[in-house]
Amino acid sequence: MNQILSIPSQLGLVLRAARKGAQLSQKQLAAKLGLSQNRVSELETDPGAMRVEQLFAVMAVLGLELQVQARGGEPVADSAGTVGAAPPIGTVEW
Repeated sequence: MNQILSIPSQLGLVLRAARKGAQLSQKQLAAKLGLSQNRVSELETDPGAMRVEQLFAVMAVLGLELQVQARGGEPVADSAGTVGAAPPIGTVEW
C-alpha cells in the first residue's frame, strides 16, 4: 500500500484500512499494542492527537513504514545536493 497523506485525518483512514487489511479488530490491535479498544478507536478517528512513538508502534504492528518525500514525489536532497540524504539535525525551522 502506498498512500500520500497531506492532512492528519487521512492518517486515521489509512491506519483503519491497514488494520482491516490485516484482518484485525480494534480489540485485537489494542491487545497487541497494550492499549484499550477505545484508545485504538480514538487513534483512528483523531490521529492528530497521536504521539510519534504511538504512530510508529501502530505502524510496526500493521507492517507499515513511513517514507518522507517532497511534494510531487521528488526525493529529499541535502544541502550539498545529495539525493536521499537526511537533512542535518537542528536545521528544521517552525
